[in-house]
Amino acid sequence: MRHLKVGKKLGRTASHRKATLRALSASLIKHHRIVTTLAKAKELRRFVEPVVTKAKEDTPHHRQQVFAFLQDKEAVTHLFEEVGALVADRPGGYTRIIKLGPRKGDGAEMAMIELVDYNDVQPEGGKTKRKRTRRGGGGRRSRKKSAQKPTEQKKKAEEAPAEAKTEEVEEKPKADKDTPQQKEETETTAEAVETADAKKDTSEEKAETSSKAKEEEAEEAEKETKSQATSKKTKAEDKKEDKEEEDSSNKK
Repeated sequence: MRHLKVGKKLGRTASHRKATLRALSASLIKHHRIVTTLAKAKELRRFVEPVVTKAKEDTPHHRQQVFAFLQDKEAVTHLFEEVGALVADRPGGYTRIIKLGPRKGDGAEMAMIELVDYNDVQPEGGKTKRKRTRRGGGGRRSRKKSAQKPTEQKKKAEEAPAEAKTEEVEEKPKADKDTPQQKEETETTAEAVETADAKKDTSEEKAETSSKAKEEEAEEAEKETKSQATSKKTKAEDKKEDKEEEDSSNKK
């Protein structure tokens, strides 16, 4: 009979079972996550967590004890230098087992075992809902709460329109008081618009007069140039005639 016999044999002898757990624990410490069967993962948890607890205090005695179990220098150094520092504030529960479903070949249940402090992704559904009990559904307290809720809602609904009415009453006199100021503002804006229009008209008139004056000056300048040209022509013709007359007189 199997009274008070903890653990599973995993279909192996004692020496074979110890060797497999030693190899699995060393690979878990090195890689922080391994995939194995569900039975081996559950059995590995029993052997790895005491070893990780000893790694919290880095003493020669603890290193000797851990090396006697792991028989791997790299795993021991990594455990005491890196893993022990991360796990220092955690009071147990260093590993997590996640089921992966049956294996294709023989249908064995597979699982992933990992060190909790090396998993950056937080599991979904962290907040658990409160479980309902049989007594939570119907009782005097629940009935009283359900009876009190509609009355409170009615009170809030009655208070809300009353507050809205008071706000409207307070806003109306403010608007009446502000009317003369608003009138003055409208008058000032109208005056400003009129002055701006007048300035625009005067500027347009000035521009028109200046353009007309420029046109007249240009016409006068053209006339003067034409008159000068005609006078020059007449003088040249007169000189030619005088020369011709002198020549004719000299010939005679």
